[in-house]
Amino acid sequence: MKSPIFFLFAVLFFAIKVNAQNTGTIKGTVVTTNETPIENVSITSSEGGFNVTTNVKGEFTVSNVKPGKLTLVLSHVGYTSSSVVVNVKPQGVTVMPKVYLNEIANEISEVIISGSVITKSLATGKGGIKPIDLPQSIQVINSKILEQQQTIRLSDVVKNVNGVYVGSARGGAQESFWSRGYDMSANNMFKNGFRINSGSMPEVASLQQVEALKGSSALLFGNVAPGGIINMVTKTPSFTKGGSISFQTGSYDYYKPIVDFYGPLNKSIAYRFVGSYEKAQSFRDVVERERIYVNPSLLFKVGTRTDIVLQGDYLKDNWTPDFGTGVIGKKIVDIPRDTYLGAKWSNGLTTQATVNAQVNHKISKNWRFSSNSSFQDYTRKSEGTERIQPDALGNFKRPLGKNKNTDLIAGQQFNFQGIFKTGGIKHQLSTGVDWDYSFTQAYTYAFDRANYDLTPGNTVNIFDPSTYEMEYDIPGSRNTKIVKTETNRFGAYAQDLISFTDKIKVLAGIRWSWQEAQASTYEDAAFGPENDPDVQKDPKRLDRAFSPKVGIVYQPFKNMSLFASYANSFTPNTGTDIYGSTLEASIIDQYEVGVKKDFWNGVLTTNVTLYQIINSNFAQMAPFLADGTPNNTDTTKKILSGETTSKGVELDVTVKPIEGLSVLVGYSYNDMRFTKVLGEGIPGSFVKGDRVARTPQHTANASFFYTVPNGRLKGLSFGSIANYIGDRIGGWNNDYFYNTTTNMVEFRDREIPVKGYATIDVSAGYEWKQFSVLCRLSNITNELNYTVHENYSINPIAPRQFMTTLKYKF
Repeated sequence: MKSPIFFLFAVLFFAIKVNAQNTGTIKGTVVTTNETPIENVSITSSEGGFNVTTNVKGEFTVSNVKPGKLTLVLSHVGYTSSSVVVNVKPQGVTVMPKVYLNEIANEISEVIISGSVITKSLATGKGGIKPIDLPQSIQVINSKILEQQQTIRLSDVVKNVNGVYVGSARGGAQESFWSRGYDMSANNMFKNGFRINSGSMPEVASLQQVEALKGSSALLFGNVAPGGIINMVTKTPSFTKGGSISFQTGSYDYYKPIVDFYGPLNKSIAYRFVGSYEKAQSFRDVVERERIYVNPSLLFKVGTRTDIVLQGDYLKDNWTPDFGTGVIGKKIVDIPRDTYLGAKWSNGLTTQATVNAQVNHKISKNWRFSSNSSFQDYTRKSEGTERIQPDALGNFKRPLGKNKNTDLIAGQQFNFQGIFKTGGIKHQLSTGVDWDYSFTQAYTYAFDRANYDLTPGNTVNIFDPSTYEMEYDIPGSRNTKIVKTETNRFGAYAQDLISFTDKIKVLAGIRWSWQEAQASTYEDAAFGPENDPDVQKDPKRLDRAFSPKVGIVYQPFKNMSLFASYANSFTPNTGTDIYGSTLEASIIDQYEVGVKKDFWNGVLTTNVTLYQIINSNFAQMAPFLADGTPNNTDTTKKILSGETTSKGVELDVTVKPIEGLSVLVGYSYNDMRFTKVLGEGIPGSFVKGDRVARTPQHTANASFFYTVPNGRLKGLSFGSIANYIGDRIGGWNNDYFYNTTTNMVEFRDREIPVKGYATIDVSAGYEWKQFSVLCRLSNITNELNYTVHENYSINPIAPRQFMTTLKYKF
């Protein structure tokens, strides 16, 4: 374990030492035509192999540059690009004359963001506020990191985001992400600023960056859980011609070709096409996957002030349902990691298609307008054997399951942003409206028999492979129920960043949200007309709420920000009260304080955040019915009387000590518990003080990546990433229930303790001209652990695996 890491650091030190000799340094300044410094300008050079950005004064420094003539390319969104030739002195400092960039319309182009978390721009578009001015914790994982780490799943990406982790694998169909103790899967997953159905494994081949906005985002995005949101930003067209072809291959017959082409069609239209094909076996017996993905897009420049982007996105994913292993009592069953317990014919198919249209119009220098439209079509279906729930001897029945879910989502956003002054006070105003409509259909099927196996008692034994390796014909099935749900969401928001001085700023905003949902249940007899009397229509669920947010930011220096904020949001509840009326939404209050600091022009960046989230109107099962009947057993009858509290601290550190080397470190502590319950021993009540299931107290991540920028070893790279998920609770939380057999209220112990674990990946590569090769060894210690969804889908993490990527850039 220590030996390979020590070797990597030794080679890294040697490479740095060799290349520090006989090199020069470049210094320069980038300004507008009226001498205003431009921050976050990207400076690159194909000969030098580096990418740096300007600081708040428009200044930049490039160290360890090979002597001789060099062409620098300077670019920034909203400005014309410029190329400058500089003659680098050996072992000295070459000071360039000022470089002037002209402002243009808001051109959408591919920009590699390589600065600190303080100066990165967010693509969510609604706020338009620099992260240093935002009283909220933010992390952006850019395309460079995605490429260096050879990410193939979104779960690979979030290893870089502290406090965000995979909570479960849901039978192999999808990955569920959690943040600050809250599940992000239902409403908190976005793509290009639009809510997406999270029931698939998102494709990462087209991603330009992934943005994690932790804490409250309800002001801009409406009904979202308070833990934060993840926004996936796809690559866009460019008027610069280029692209790449790559091929990934690895353990368990994994292979994946990827193409990415972009360039101009004429002076006004640019294009981009990203496509991939993936086919792989798995470390799990029988399990396999095959995916096809395409992402075409067009950019239209309508004059000098208006851009239009059209983008399509299509994924077809064939996968094998896999519910992992099982639990006996409180202990996860110790069987080989590759053991598959389902029927070999089990199959699943997910298709997801999206069309987006974005219009950006620059009204004037300080005012902008955007219109974003989106339409999504999602379908997931699967059939096979399901939940694995063995008894004390390991015997269990394999239930048959067949599912189909569809979702149509249409969305529209209008956003308006401007900067103005009232007296000496500067305002940065963001306002807009958004609407989305979703129509979901959930199909239920019944098989000719309840269980798959035809053995005595229809049982198999988890410790005896001969009992579950026998295959039978696929039983017949029929559709018995369809639940159709229509949901309309509408919101209007206004947010103002008020700069009283350069050091004191206040962010104040409010959102009004309106949400209406209605479910209709169609049983066998009601599969005909919509007005069939057998159709059961639930009452319309209507939720309306104001969501305020206020924060104060104090910036004693340009590169330091102290902030404190309060935000309010709501979460709709399912079920009804004891009188049959729909439940009001749960109201959630969030408090956050923190500090963001840049040192030495972005060489070191730190971000520390403390937070507390209180759900003071938590829904629990009602202890009695409206007629006074005690010991209610109907789980749909609820009462708003509980409370959960989530509190913690997060630390992010980014270090770029020398050119080519980047180090990321993060740590998160979260404590989420039930702080108010119905009462000890009351049916439907949780246990006061218990930790909420699937919320580890400690998570951490650390990574480094170094690419030799010049010299004899130019293009050589080394890297490593470590990720830690602490102890957590699987299954359900303990509670009290009314046992109809004994006619007594009983305590139910349902928690499954899951130990913490750490994984370490290492990588090495080489880039020569337009060719590159990158190799990765993941989980080098072959750590065994599990993601646990309730108590029936307990999936082991992947063992040690090898991956290689070959790429050619045009």
